[in-house]
Amino acid sequence: MNSQTVELLKQTSLFRDLDDDVLELLAKRATERTLSRGELLFLGGEPASGLYVIAEGSVRAFRSGIDGREQVIHVERAVTTVAELPVFDNGAYPSSVAAEEPTRVFFIQKEDIRQACLKHPQLALAATKLLAGRLRRCAELVESLSLREVGQRVGKLLLVEAGTKGVKVEDGIAFKQSLTHNELAARIGTVREVVTRALTRLQDQGMIKVEGKTVIVRDQDALRAYVDA
Repeated sequence: MNSQTVELLKQTSLFRDLDDDVLELLAKRATERTLSRGELLFLGGEPASGLYVIAEGSVRAFRSGIDGREQVIHVERAVTTVAELPVFDNGAYPSSVAAEEPTRVFFIQKEDIRQACLKHPQLALAATKLLAGRLRRCAELVESLSLREVGQRVGKLLLVEAGTKGVKVEDGIAFKQSLTHNELAARIGTVREVVTRALTRLQDQGMIKVEGKTVIVRDQDALRAYVDA
């Protein structure tokens, strides 16, 4: 089992450049946990004692408003890490994290990681690069919420989904949409009713077609031009 955990750590951008002896030490101290869909891994504001490696499945990081509305900050899929920030600033978890699907994770204590950073500067450099990427994505989210209309945000999300899991069909690029309209709304900072209206408009304009859980992007160029307008 330890060797399997080492191979898992090697797949992450944070740990892949570490020597095997360091990976073996981290793997030996890692603890495994499984989550069902929707189960919380931790709440934002809770004291943070380490980070998690997503071995299987995916999780979403989010914040909730007083009215209960949820804003998704980012989604992470296996194999990667989550909750790196408090390892280095000694703060609390900056957002809540929950499983998007059945998920398996490994927890690593922050002191183990900090000790590894002191002995292996390449880990600190990898962490800096990873956190810089997180910051860029947050800046893009702020730009999208501030400057793009809801329809454009929906269109951008559909383009990403089509690019990552779409298959070419006669009408365009098709993919299965596993998110509900409520979940889509949480991704783009709005409410379910507005998402439904935006999807209807995109269909009326011939850019997409929705058949049950299947979404077909019929005109990628037109949809991309609309998103970037």
